[in-house]
Amino acid sequence: MTTTVDDALEHGGEFHFFQKQMFFLLSLLSVAFTPIYVGIVFLGFTPDHRCRSPGVAELSLRCGWSPAEELNYTVPGPGPGGEASARQCRRYEVDWNQSTLSCADPLASLDTNRSRLPLGPCRDGWLYETPGSSIVTEFNLVCANSWMLDLFQSSVNVGFFIGSMSIGYIADRFGRKLCLLTTILINAASGVLMAISPTYTWMLIFRLIQGLVSKASWLIGFILITEFVGRSYRRTVGIFYQAAFTVGLLMLAGVAYALPHWRWLQFTVTLPNFCFLLYYWCIPESPRWLISQNKNAEAMRIFKHIAKKNGKSLPASLQRLRLEEETGKKLNPSFLDLVRTPQIRKHTLILMYNWFTSSVLYQGLIMHMGLAGDNIYLEFFYSALVEFPAAFMVILTIDRIGRRYPWAASNIVAGAACLASGFIPGDLRWLRIIVSCLGRMGITMAYEIVCLVNAELYPTFIRNLGVHVCSSMCDIGGIITPFLVYRLTNIWLELPLMVFAVVGLVAGGLVLLLPETKGKALPETIEEAENMQRDQRSSTYLSVPPHLEL
Repeated sequence: MTTTVDDALEHGGEFHFFQKQMFFLLSLLSVAFTPIYVGIVFLGFTPDHRCRSPGVAELSLRCGWSPAEELNYTVPGPGPGGEASARQCRRYEVDWNQSTLSCADPLASLDTNRSRLPLGPCRDGWLYETPGSSIVTEFNLVCANSWMLDLFQSSVNVGFFIGSMSIGYIADRFGRKLCLLTTILINAASGVLMAISPTYTWMLIFRLIQGLVSKASWLIGFILITEFVGRSYRRTVGIFYQAAFTVGLLMLAGVAYALPHWRWLQFTVTLPNFCFLLYYWCIPESPRWLISQNKNAEAMRIFKHIAKKNGKSLPASLQRLRLEEETGKKLNPSFLDLVRTPQIRKHTLILMYNWFTSSVLYQGLIMHMGLAGDNIYLEFFYSALVEFPAAFMVILTIDRIGRRYPWAASNIVAGAACLASGFIPGDLRWLRIIVSCLGRMGITMAYEIVCLVNAELYPTFIRNLGVHVCSSMCDIGGIITPFLVYRLTNIWLELPLMVFAVVGLVAGGLVLLLPETKGKALPETIEEAENMQRDQRSSTYLSVPPHLEL
């Protein structure tokens, strides 16, 4: 008797003790991925800073100034997210050893208007107003070197892009388990090496390596848990696997607050990854992958193990397993299939833009909060909390209302919140936090819905290709976002929010051009995918009450 994998899971248990155990273990990977994805907020925190002047330091010793009084005689720095200028990245070029300089106000005897005093380049480093340290304070990534902070975060997204594009082939060629363990080991080792890097260049290299493997291990964990559970549980398990990432956000805020020094923070968030190597004894290989490699005997052994763990038994007639997709004729997918026909081309372009939007707004709002926030630890924690109701709202709405309207609304809410935040006065801090949290909730919902809908709009033989190509725009957005945020804040602190608003509102409008997929069978052919919009219009016309017909 030939049986599908889903049939075997129905007999052995679709979501029982074994699957719950696997979900818990693999969700820890999602938690541990958080510091790599958004850790730049704390690792690259830019505090208030002033150009160091040895002359001011000597005069401070002679006059007995406090550090705060000494700062009064340095050129005001840009501060976190302030509007930097060439003047603010320089120092006063005066002879601080003049005997005529008084301790009360030494600059007053030179010129009553400080803006007319000559300025020179900052040759002796910077003074940072922070009790801890970050890569910014250690490597002086300010003013002329501020682009190096952008590059640091972009490098990890370059790694994400390359890693996620290649992981599909590697996991299919060598197996999920081996690939998972290898990426975990490389990620842990490169994270530790980054924490002890003596120079910015070495730190950048190890950050890039982390990007190459960390998202890959996260994706493999996602693939494994969805392949271990039954068909009816896959969507919910996938959403909660992403919700585990939110748990990581909350934990990261607490750990970063307790460890304000970046090297100790990097050590602390990296070392737990070595514990995941114990998964060699805890997590079996995916039976679906084993069947695809014609290793039916080993797959059957794992299914018997699953059934035993779940207190179930497999029927004796279950002898041969096959994958669901083996029932039809196999076709060779091509990149051209994503743009060859008009409806699929429209789907591809809109999905690519929405993946890009989700990444830019999600990462951008977090980075901007690190620049503009008064208390980044507390605001980071608050904004992370709203991701939990976002996940529950997705689960509650997508099967009742549909995918399209909640998706469009979440993008529009995120864009509108960004627009509103830019014009809220600074003294209404509480209102700004509420609006920011609404924006974060909106873009989190959009992120989770695009993951679901992407697979539902493509026919079977190009479904995986469509998901990989469209979702790659997520990493392209991540590469661009640091430059977008950190450079635009030099012009106006709220300018990135204005850009995010436009991008989000456009994404919400474009979503309405896609067909609704709620309650629809997945398209199997190009023709079925092309007819999705037409079938939706037909069902809309048929649903008009007779007394309203013309």
